[in-house]
Amino acid sequence: MSLTVRAATLAEIPALSALIERSARDLSVGFYTTAEAEAAITHVFGVDTQLVKDGSYLVAELDGTVAGCGGWSRRRTLYGGDQRPVGGDDLLDPARDAAKIRAFFVEPEAARKGVGRAILSACEAGAMAAGFTHFELMSTLPGVPFYTALGYLPLEDVTDLLPDGTPLRFVRMGRRP
Repeated sequence: MSLTVRAATLAEIPALSALIERSARDLSVGFYTTAEAEAAITHVFGVDTQLVKDGSYLVAELDGTVAGCGGWSRRRTLYGGDQRPVGGDDLLDPARDAAKIRAFFVEPEAARKGVGRAILSACEAGAMAAGFTHFELMSTLPGVPFYTALGYLPLEDVTDLLPDGTPLRFVRMGRRP
């Protein structure tokens, strides 16, 4: 099994958007209702093009096939895709602020094969190379066990009231290496 991580390209956004939808629908079962998952796909889950332009949105390939995506940001936006970013677009101060870990999604058939871990490791390394000393993210409920296993601690339970009225639960988490 060959696993590689590289920067995403603008041309890949449609394929990554489809991957995100598959991941959200399949891996949210047991954590979110079908209605919650569909509302999240419509209003929250998606590619943030700014991350791709910044060169900090990554793609993992498993045996040459795209198996996951995720990124990190030096911008204040904590979560959300192009359709509804949550937080400002201004730049963070690495000496004071936490780098934001963003928009992690894995193909359902590639789950639990090291894809998310490889992307997270590359994101943390990129953020540290940019001077950041700690990380923050907004985890979906299915992501909480993954991030917890990698040393992230819950900071706050959050409910985001989506534009269609659906309340969606998240957990804000952080880690200092």
